[in-house]
Amino acid sequence: MEYKNLFSFNIKWSYKTVSLLLFLIFLPNLLGLINIPTVFGFKIHFFQLAIFIAALLYGPKAGLLSGLIGSLNSAIVMNNPYIIVGNAILGFFFGLFLRKGLKTIYAVLLAFLIQIPWLVLTDYFLLGLSVSFILTLLIALLISNIVWAVIVNYSKKPLMGMVE
Repeated sequence: MEYKNLFSFNIKWSYKTVSLLLFLIFLPNLLGLINIPTVFGFKIHFFQLAIFIAALLYGPKAGLLSGLIGSLNSAIVMNNPYIIVGNAILGFFFGLFLRKGLKTIYAVLLAFLIQIPWLVLTDYFLLGLSVSFILTLLIALLISNIVWAVIVNYSKKPLMGMVE
């Protein structure tokens, strides 16, 4: 049985790979400004796309960094510092589950399941948000996560070519 370091970046570093990683770490700040309202009363979020790509290309540490640093703007704008940790959880575990060999959609769903308790506890007990708001947010995040997971999954081959 061969040892596999699940937490390594596992790439050859170059200006291209460093630049791409830095871009993916900061991109969620911009994507967090984009939300598309739906007829169902929730918004599709875009920030996860960069977090998922960072985790796919560079592993759990990059997913964590993209979630942490990429959520700074949202945390400030929404006056919710807990977003930073929640998105770091999502990115880290998505990258970890991918490294463990899970299919993209399962990796996203499991990572989101791990993120949910943090989100509910902080939003309800620390921020005092209503249960109905939190449920709507969970639905929006679930659907957004699935949409971006599917897109990342079908884009895997060209994306992986960016760091090889």
